[in-house]
Amino acid sequence: MKIDHHLHTTRYSPDSVIDPRALIDRARAVGLDGVVITEHDAQWTPDELAEIGRLAAPLRFFSGVEVSAREGHFLVYGLPDLDEIGPGIEVKDLLAVVARHQAAIVAAHPFRWDQPFAEIIAEHGPAFDALELVSNNITRETRSRTRDLLRKHAMGATGSSDGHALVDVGCYYTEFDTEIGSMADFVSAIRSGRGQPRHRVGATLTSGPIAWPED
Repeated sequence: MKIDHHLHTTRYSPDSVIDPRALIDRARAVGLDGVVITEHDAQWTPDELAEIGRLAAPLRFFSGVEVSAREGHFLVYGLPDLDEIGPGIEVKDLLAVVARHQAAIVAAHPFRWDQPFAEIIAEHGPAFDALELVSNNITRETRSRTRDLLRKHAMGATGSSDGHALVDVGCYYTEFDTEIGSMADFVSAIRSGRGQPRHRVGATLTSGPIAWPED
């Protein structure tokens, strides 16, 4: 299954111009099987997801969150709410919340904005389920540094658009070798490393094309 799981919409992300209903049509048009919305420090409610899910079916439509932690941005999937998480949370505390709820965590665009991500790994170990290897906001240089970390540490690699405009949707995505019908399925697939980062032929690829794990 092909899922773009780092996306922002006008519902909760002021820097996005993606209307959620237009996202459904775009995701279908570019061949995705599902999307996971990751608004900035906000998560869609169950009622909102149920309403849009009826419109999206059979496209899978889920919600996680992009957490603005003190040390950088992290994609978290599978939390019941954000009561224990707020902007500026420290990574160690975020990791504790994720573990307590058996959620999944992916480091978004490591090394972006001079983030000392190697120091984060040195301090916390390979504590993330995956690192985002390619996205619309990852350069070839930061991708290379992330790839080097993945070769040293046992963490998964993902691809996603970090889309803020419809043209971005599905430029990168993660392909899973298992059926994903719920957020619980998605969390399990991320945590077990069952996804591979991929790119869409013909899309603008800021991080360059990918053939992971071969490249």
